[in-house]
Formats: sequence, structure tokens, C-alpha cells
Amino acid sequence: MKERLIFHVDVNSAYLSWEAVHQLKNGASTDIRTIPSIIGGDTSLRKGVVLAKSLPAKRFRIHTGEPVTDALTKCPTLQSFQPNFPLYHKYSKAFITILKKYAPVVEQVSIDEAYLDMSGLHYFYSTPLEAAEKIQTDIRETLDFTVNIGISSNKLLAKMASDFEKPDKIHTLFPSEIEKKMWHLPVRTLFFTGRAAAQKLNQLGIYTIGDIAKSNPDFLKAHLNSQGVTLWNYANGRDNSPVKESPDAPKGYGNSTTLSKDLTSLSEAKPVLLELCETVTKRLREDQVYAQVIEVELKDSHFRRKSHQTVLDYSTNTTDDFYQTSIKLFKELWDGTPIRLLGVRSGKLTLDKIEQIQLFTETASSHEKREKMSKLDAALDSIQKKHGKNSIMRASKL
Repeated sequence: MKERLIFHVDVNSAYLSWEAVHQLKNGASTDIRTIPSIIGGDTSLRKGVVLAKSLPAKRFRIHTGEPVTDALTKCPTLQSFQPNFPLYHKYSKAFITILKKYAPVVEQVSIDEAYLDMSGLHYFYSTPLEAAEKIQTDIRETLDFTVNIGISSNKLLAKMASDFEKPDKIHTLFPSEIEKKMWHLPVRTLFFTGRAAAQKLNQLGIYTIGDIAKSNPDFLKAHLNSQGVTLWNYANGRDNSPVKESPDAPKGYGNSTTLSKDLTSLSEAKPVLLELCETVTKRLREDQVYAQVIEVELKDSHFRRKSHQTVLDYSTNTTDDFYQTSIKLFKELWDGTPIRLLGVRSGKLTLDKIEQIQLFTETASSHEKREKMSKLDAALDSIQKKHGKNSIMRASKL
């Protein structure tokens, strides 16, 4: 059996890096990666949450997931920019295209990170470090942003390694290095350890990854069920999961976003859902297609994924339809557990607009409202295309 060699490649502050590259290519004189800046909203409106931050912003103790208002209090000169998900998808696609030049199997796990199975690379490179440096340089010179690369014999340790010092770094974490490089870290940094699990471990007198590794797995299972055994295996560097080729995109349009700070209320979820709905419906309108299925997905602080969808009796690509429906689905789906990821997806696409005005279930006024919202979307699309994404926005964002 050949020895495995796995890379985990992670874009440094992806959203902010991609916005910076985009601005510089369009004539900007300042690289926002070099000043206190965030992706998360318009500072003049003081709305939204921080989705990404620059290193200078990090020095003000600004963290991902906190309200923009709090970030501005910490740094009054902070520059904030609204998220641009179509732009992010463009750079994500280019990022994955480069990775596929270096490995036969690439598993994309989010918009800005992927695993590469580099087993057998000794036929092409003298060392794993040489291969990682070549990938890093290719991305930097071709796309103008930086990545961290973690190197190990399995996905878990490669992921942990890439989260060490940033940005633009390469780290190894082989089984022989676990005790020195990983065991001193707090339990919260171990993959799959949510906030609740970390608090429980601390209550049991377990504070570091090394403490988990040295614990009796039966003891951990008694207090954390099957997650306890998983954490014990991870703390000891055990992971046999394969790198799987990412599946083809589903026949629909969707987008999701992960926040390091969990969402704990509907009021916090609403602006995220609106931004996701705007992104999805804009892509639908650009391709002149409509959807009859709307789905909301979430991942909670226990890493459980859930989704809920509905089939409309008409097809739509209006933001308001998606937003109002997504709020309804979210309320039906969410059980109150803190949320790490939110997503909105569409399905059952049609090229023609389906209108099904049914007696007793839909009034003429609701049909007229959809027509009005459709015209509003078209007007917003036109203005934003001509004058930029931030030139006009919905009143619900104010």
C-alpha cells in the first residue's frame, strides 16, 4: 500500500483578498489587504457582520462574525466593503483550476479550500515542500493572492497544519510531529470541536489537544457520545478518510457562507439570508432562468447539516420571493442551536416563467406584487451593472 501524502490548500482571508485583487485590477491605488479593512457591509450604514478581515484589522482584535458596528468601535478608520459573491465564485473557480494542474484528485470542500491527494509525487518533485512551494507561487503569480498549505499523511492533519501561522505559509504535521506541534493547542482548535464540546471538555479538566489524546476514549464517549471517540482519534492524528473528487455542480443555483462566530437569532440570520438570496437570484436572472424549488440549508455548532425546501406553484427569480420564502423555511427548520453555516439553493429550473394563479390560494394582488418586484430587480440589476454593486441597495439593508 502506497504511503499517502495529502495537501490542504486554504486561501488567506479569501473574500477580502479577492476584493483587493479586483480593486487593484480596476485601478485602485491602495491594496486593502495592507490597511484595516473588512468585508461585511457599508460603514456609512453601520450594518452587517464581518465576513473577512485584513491582518491590520486583526491587530485591532476584530474577528469574523462580529457586527460591523462593533468592529467600527474598535477601529473608527476601518474600511468596509459589501460582499460580492459572484466575484468570489469567479476567483474560486480559477483557484481550483490551478490546483487540478498538480494533483489527479482534488476535493473542494468550500469556496476557498481544497484537499489534494499528492501520493506518488516523488516521481515529479524531490520533496513535498518543493511541490507546495510551486503551487503557492503559481497561485500568487497567476491570481495575485496567497494561500496556506498544510502537508501530512491524512486530511485531518493537513487541515490542522494549514491553520497554523498565516498568511502565505507552508506547514507540515506528520504523525511524528503531533506531540510537538499540536498537543499544546487548546481543545477548541481541534477540527470537529464546537463551542459546546470545548466547554464540556474544559469542565472535565481537559484543556489541550494533548489532554484529549491521553484520555480514555470510553470516558470521552460517556460524556460526549460518539463525538468523544472521534475527538480522541483526531487528537491522536487518526483519519483514514479519502480525498474524493468534487461532484459536478447540481442542476440549480446556490450559495452558502460560513461564519466563525455562530448566529444565534433570526435577526442575525436575516441579513445573511438576504445577501445569499440576492446572489442566487442575480445569477438566475443573468442566465434568464426561473426556479420552482427554494431550499435553505444550515450547519449548526454541532456540525449537523440540515435542509428544508419547498416547491412553489409558480417559477421565479425575484429576490423578494426567495427572501420571504427562505425566512419561512428557516423558521420551520431552525431549532435554536447556534448556526455556523447558512445556504440558499434553487432547483427545478425552467426557461419559461410559469404562472399559476389559483383561485382561493393566490389573489390577483399577490401576482401583481411579484410583477412589481420583478421590475424592481431588473432596475436594480441595471443600475448596479452600470454604476457598481454599492451604487444602490434595498431599503431592508438600511
